[in-house]
Amino acid sequence: MSYIPTAEGWLYLETVIDCCTKEIIGYAMDDNYRTPLISHAIRNAARNRKLEKNAIFHSDRGSNYMSQEFAEVLKELHLRQSVGRTEICFDNALAKSFFGSLKNERVSRVTYLTREAARQEIIRYIEFWYNRKRLHSALGFRPPREVRSEHQKPRTAA
Repeated sequence: MSYIPTAEGWLYLETVIDCCTKEIIGYAMDDNYRTPLISHAIRNAARNRKLEKNAIFHSDRGSNYMSQEFAEVLKELHLRQSVGRTEICFDNALAKSFFGSLKNERVSRVTYLTREAARQEIIRYIEFWYNRKRLHSALGFRPPREVRSEHQKPRTAA
């Protein structure tokens, strides 16, 4: 989870990232950081992609991720939960890297007057820049969507 400053107050952003492709496959934003925000993000991911049964959802040990309400959402979606170690920031490096990129490349360069303006800008950043065009060194300097397309191609026997 991250938060974006606006003249109206914070806009909270929750993301679900595919570890293989680095693609943001689900996200949600709201003016509060309660468990329904993270539940909405994971449900959006399940709507956007076929999540394999017993796929792993990894997070830090925040109280919302550890709540019974969120555990029930993961169970409903047939996902397993993984949580990082206490006070070890490297366990959630992928999410921290994304939020750092978002803030560096977009948020720190703009003053948002409203949460809605920030929300629209973040959607454009994720959907049209980060997932489709932003090059990632860990992906051979390719964008996440290109890597996903490659993984979805039928494999032929050699």
